[in-house]
Amino acid sequence: MCLVTGEAVIDVERASAGRFPADPLTVFEEWEAFRAWAAELEPGGVQAPVGPDGGVSPAPRQVFAIGLNYRDHADEAGLALPASPSVFTKFATALTGPDTQLRLPGDRVDWEAELVVVMGRRAEHVAAGDAWSYVAGLTVGQDYSERGVQSVGPVPQFSLGKSFPGFAPTGPVLVTPDEFADPDDLAIECLVNGESVQKSRTSSMIFSVPELIARLSAVCPLLPGDLIFTGTPSGVGHARTPQRYLRPGDEVVTRIEGIGQLRQTCVAS
Repeated sequence: MCLVTGEAVIDVERASAGRFPADPLTVFEEWEAFRAWAAELEPGGVQAPVGPDGGVSPAPRQVFAIGLNYRDHADEAGLALPASPSVFTKFATALTGPDTQLRLPGDRVDWEAELVVVMGRRAEHVAAGDAWSYVAGLTVGQDYSERGVQSVGPVPQFSLGKSFPGFAPTGPVLVTPDEFADPDDLAIECLVNGESVQKSRTSSMIFSVPELIARLSAVCPLLPGDLIFTGTPSGVGHARTPQRYLRPGDEVVTRIEGIGQLRQTCVAS
């Protein structure tokens, strides 16, 4: 685990003399203590590379994902606005880092740019007004989807269609909410081969980050290191006429204001 402070990239385990180990999940369990330690850290430190292979939280106990959370995405899907969050999961084996090869398991793989929330402490029956204090940070995510698998069966198979290996990249860094002028209003964009295919702001979500945390934590505890993929704006390939899916050689770049970007190069399975 690394800490980015200005120009320095610091190996947390080495800089803390083992107080905080390399395993991010262990650090999330002590997030308040970690932030206090980081605030007192001297400039400089032990240098280390950025870009974890498994993303910013590579072993979460729960990965939540939200469907139809932007008005324009619900419109392009021809569906009514949801009265409550539409929740599914992406299995943890789909998680990967920010700069990867994306192996295409079929010919209907689609892109979905998403803001991802990482929880910093246990949240249970949390009010929306208090929700940001439970967040460790925000990062960039992609909810890649194999639309064929997703639509097989008498009911949609969202979790399976969205959980092939490499279908949940996150990164490149985790940014604490206090680093943003307004963490509820960030520019989000996805480009395929340099063409902007999705472009919006997270303020266009139907259910904001605090509202999602309140709704989810009313049902089950959210644990340190858990991820919430918060939904995607309009512009997905499946909703286009004609429909458009990823092909070997395509490059997908996903970026969010104040955080950075992901990059996947598509290859044949």
